[in-house]
Amino acid sequence: MDKGVPLRWWQTRWFVLFATLMAAVPLLWPDIPPLVDLPGHMGRYRVQLVYDQVPWLREWYDFRWQLMGNLGVDLLVFPMAKIFGLELGVKLIVLAIPVMTVAGFLMIAREVHGRIPATALFALPLAYAFPFHFGFVNFALSMGMAMLAFGWWLRLARLGKFQFRSLVFVPLSVIIWITHTFGWGVLGVLAFSAELIRQHDLRRNRALPWYQDLVGGWLAPIFFAGLQCAVMALPAVLMVIWRGGEHVSGQTFDWFNWRAKTLWVTQVFRDRWQLFDLASVGVIFLLMLKAVRDPNIQYSRNLGLSALFLLLVYIFLPRVVFGSAYADMRMVPFLIAVAILAIRPKPGLSMRGATLVAVLGLAFFLARIGATTASFALYDRAYDRELKALEHVPVGARLVSFVGETCYNEWAMTRLQHVPGLALERRLAYTNDQWSMAGGQLMTVRYRAAKRFAHDPSELVTNVQCPREWWRPIARSLSLFPRDAFDYVWLIRPPAYDKRYEQGLIPVWRDGPSVLYRVDHNVPGPGLNPGDLPIPRPEAVLIREAEAAGELPGNGTAPPS
Repeated sequence: MDKGVPLRWWQTRWFVLFATLMAAVPLLWPDIPPLVDLPGHMGRYRVQLVYDQVPWLREWYDFRWQLMGNLGVDLLVFPMAKIFGLELGVKLIVLAIPVMTVAGFLMIAREVHGRIPATALFALPLAYAFPFHFGFVNFALSMGMAMLAFGWWLRLARLGKFQFRSLVFVPLSVIIWITHTFGWGVLGVLAFSAELIRQHDLRRNRALPWYQDLVGGWLAPIFFAGLQCAVMALPAVLMVIWRGGEHVSGQTFDWFNWRAKTLWVTQVFRDRWQLFDLASVGVIFLLMLKAVRDPNIQYSRNLGLSALFLLLVYIFLPRVVFGSAYADMRMVPFLIAVAILAIRPKPGLSMRGATLVAVLGLAFFLARIGATTASFALYDRAYDRELKALEHVPVGARLVSFVGETCYNEWAMTRLQHVPGLALERRLAYTNDQWSMAGGQLMTVRYRAAKRFAHDPSELVTNVQCPREWWRPIARSLSLFPRDAFDYVWLIRPPAYDKRYEQGLIPVWRDGPSVLYRVDHNVPGPGLNPGDLPIPRPEAVLIREAEAAGELPGNGTAPPS
C-alpha cells in the first residue's frame, strides 16, 4: 500500500488497542469463565497445587509431572495462583486468550498487506469461536500464541532478520508446543506456506511460464522454505518421546467424517442464540463470496496459500487424535480467519467504499462481542445458582455428581457438564467428572472403590440410553453407584426420575431440580429393576427428531486439551 496515504482509523494503533481490549469484555463479569470443560480443568489445577499437602488426594488421584504437548495453563497457574489465587488467576489467563488472538489476527493482516485492510475486522469475532466456548484452554492459548508468533515471523522476514528469526524460533516453537501441540503444528503450516511464497518470488524466472520453471519456481522454494522452518522441528522429537511413553494411551480414529466436518463449519460461532449464530456464519461466507466475485477485491497469495494448506489439514485431520476429541473442529475458526485475513481491496478502491466495509466489520465485531457478553452473564448466573450447593459440602467429602444431559445436541449447551470439578477446586472433595487418560494429561483417577463411577463421563445422566454414548440413564446411575464409596450425591438439573431412587439419600440443599443429598450408609440402595428404565428409542428416530428441531444427536464433552 502507498505509505504516503494517511492511516485510516482502523489501521491505527489506537484501533488495535481498542479491538484487543474489547476482546476481553465478555470475560470481565463472570467469576468462572463459563467454558464447558474449564471447571473440570480447575479441579486438576487445585490438585497440582496442593497434591503433596493433602493426603486424601493421593488416595483418589495419581498426579505425575511429565513433559507433554498440553501444559499451557497447567504451568501458568503456579505463578498466577500464588499472586491472585487460583480462580482469579485462571480467569486472567483465559481472559488473555481472545486478546492475544485478536492482536495476532491484526498483526498478521498488517504484515501481509502493509496496512490492516477493512475486511480484516470481520475475522476478529472468531476469537470467541465454538472451540473456545468448549473450554479447550490449552489449545486456545497455544493458538493465540501461534497467531502472534506467525505475525512476528512475517515481520522479521520483512526486516531481513533471518538469523535472529532462526535463533528465537527454536525456543519459541518449544514453548508453543508445550502449551499445546496444535498451536505448534498450525504455526509450522503457516510459516512454511508464507516462506514458500517468499522463496518462490525470490527464485522464479519471470521470463518463463510457471510450468517451464518448476525447479526454480517451486521445487527449490519448497526445499529452502523447509530449511527455514527446520528451526521449529525440535518439538517433533519431544512428541516422539511423549507419545512413546509406556503409559501413554489414546487412540486416533474417525477419519473423513464429512457430516461432522460440515457441521463444524456451520457451528463455528455456536453459543446460545442459534439464529444469530448462524446468521453470523452467513455474514462471513457472504464476505468471502463477494471477495471471489468482486473485481475490486483480491486475495493475498501468502495467506491464500496458508488458508489452502489449513483446509487440507482440516480435510485429512480425524475427529479424534490421541484420544482427544474434536481435533478437526478446532481448526475451523482459524482456517476461516486466515481466509478472511487474506482478503484486501485492490489499489484504487475509494475511501468511502473502504470506510463502509470497515464500519460494517466493526459493527459485526461489536455485535458478536455484545451477544457473547450477555450470554456469559447468563451462564454466570446459572453457575452461581448451582454452586450454592458447595456451601453444604464438607472439605474432603467423597462426592458423586450427576449432571442432566440429553441425547440431542442442543445449540445452547448448559455448560454445567464439568461444574462438579469446582467441588474439587473449592472443597478438595472427590468428583467423578475428571478425565482419566494416561499420557493425555498429568492426572489420572485411581479411586477403585468408585468402580465405574470414578471419572468422566460417569457424571452425565440422561432419561434414556443414548445411542453411541457412554452416558447412563439417571435411574441406572442412582441405583448402581457404590454407596459405600461416596458421602454425598449432587444432582445438577437432572432429568425426571422415580423418587424411590432417593432411598437412603437425605436432602441437605435443593434449588429447583438440582439437589444435594447426604448418603445414609445404614440404608441400602433401592436396586434396579430393568423394567423401570425407559425403552431406548432407535437412533433413526432420535436423528429425525433432532433434525426436525435443528439439533444433532449426541452432545459428548471431549477429553481435556
